[in-house]
Amino acid sequence: MSTVPRVPSAVPGQPPAFHTVLAHAPAIQQRFAALYADFWMDSALSQREKEIARIRNARVTACGFCRQVRFSLAREEGLDEATLDLVTDGYLDAPLSPREKRILQYTDAIIGDPARADPALGAALRDELGDAGLAELTLGVGLFLGLAKVLITLGLEPEEMPVTVLPTPGSAVSRPSAAPAGG
Repeated sequence: MSTVPRVPSAVPGQPPAFHTVLAHAPAIQQRFAALYADFWMDSALSQREKEIARIRNARVTACGFCRQVRFSLAREEGLDEATLDLVTDGYLDAPLSPREKRILQYTDAIIGDPARADPALGAALRDELGDAGLAELTLGVGLFLGLAKVLITLGLEPEEMPVTVLPTPGSAVSRPSAAPAGG
């Protein structure tokens, strides 16, 4: 993976980052930021469930930025590093809830080959999450996957980055910046 940015920042004096590179297309940046914020603020799934799916995607896609970012509202719901350490390839044997394990299995299906998704898993999640929850999870994983691929392709991967807690996109704290936090 490249840590050398392939597109310069459009914001004078700011280094290349997702929001400064996307600033080359301000209308798209604004619409993407609104979509991503709306996804995080929709309530069909908990912040914890969204964050668990996001971290699973980050680990499977090897997006360095996404792996190290944590969103504040999931932290406020009690999601900690010890729990996120369970979101590995062995999660089915981990002490996660059955619902969280199903969310992770579904996330893996979307990331891998959606055509191979177990119909029984989809039906179980639809029964458990409802139509809105399943739609929200599916869209979220698609967003996470696409965003990770964009960050990787544009060379916006950090050489090193500590775990960093950022305001959840769309939360009152993050709304003024309109800059998506990433993955």
